[in-house]
Amino acid sequence: MRVVIADDSLLIRDGLASLLREAAVEVVAQSDSADDLLRKVGSHRPDVAIIDIRMPPTHTDEGLRAAEEVRRRYPEVGILILSQHVEVGVATRLLAESADGIGYLLKDRVTNFEDFTAALRRVARGGSVLDPKVVSQLLSGGDADDPLTELTAREREVIALIAEGRSNKGIGERLFITERAVQKHVTSIFLKLGLAPSDDDHRRILAVLAYVRS
Repeated sequence: MRVVIADDSLLIRDGLASLLREAAVEVVAQSDSADDLLRKVGSHRPDVAIIDIRMPPTHTDEGLRAAEEVRRRYPEVGILILSQHVEVGVATRLLAESADGIGYLLKDRVTNFEDFTAALRRVARGGSVLDPKVVSQLLSGGDADDPLTELTAREREVIALIAEGRSNKGIGERLFITERAVQKHVTSIFLKLGLAPSDDDHRRILAVLAYVRS
């Protein structure tokens, strides 16, 4: 797997690059600005671009806008956003068109490097992953007309784990329930959200989360 890292902090870029190389991930380039990121993605065509949201010159949403431009120019390149904080608007902007090959993790998630590299590989394969804290924010504060308010507490746990990219088996192991029970919860979630079940449940759930929060 080949990646480009974009972060204005040299310490974070070099530290992340070192850890990734130990995991047999090839870091083909590093960038400290959005413009440089676009050039290097165009030159190297990595499997995934790891991008900080806040980059020079204003340190607001330059990284996000660069990620959207990478998505437009090179749709085959996965996008993994790393952020210091939960920003729900960022998640919905990223997921508005498609959740394929999209990830959004908080930087403290990198401390669990096994989970981080698993998420990175999932994005590279065209999957999607959201940090549990991001999912929690997406699922909270809905109004009375929000279909997510109809979900039970257990269904919210299931949908949060689906959003992390976990399989039914993985969800069952995390919640200590059978895979069959997980499937029943998934079916109920789709019914309540007005969606027919599919073989690509986790991506459809992510699309629904983006839609109801847009």
